[in-house]
Amino acid sequence: MKALGLRTVKYSAPELDKAKAWYADLFQIQPYFDEPFYVGFNIGGYELGLDPDGSPEGNSTVTYWGVENIEEAYKDCIAKGAKEDQAPMNVGGELMVASVKDPWGNVIGLIYNPYFELP
Repeated sequence: MKALGLRTVKYSAPELDKAKAWYADLFQIQPYFDEPFYVGFNIGGYELGLDPDGSPEGNSTVTYWGVENIEEAYKDCIAKGAKEDQAPMNVGGELMVASVKDPWGNVIGLIYNPYFELP
């Protein structure tokens, strides 16, 4: 798998409105994407995502590695011993995410984001 670098960190936020206000205050920035199912902040060219459906316990944080082809990257991870976690799925526009678990149970997020640009 060819990784393009880190892109997104997603935190669990069951109390989405409170979490949105807290992170907006912490980083002194308003979200660029604000929906009931996900809130995204652009912090220095990288995304902090808040997920209201995430569990506050366990694997509540997922770091996404940018890839050029999410299907190939997902299959490559599985072929090299990772376990399936979340198959590639569209999350809006051309954005695609997937995740696998390494042999120790760590979640590895994959993201195809053609809109991402470094500052």
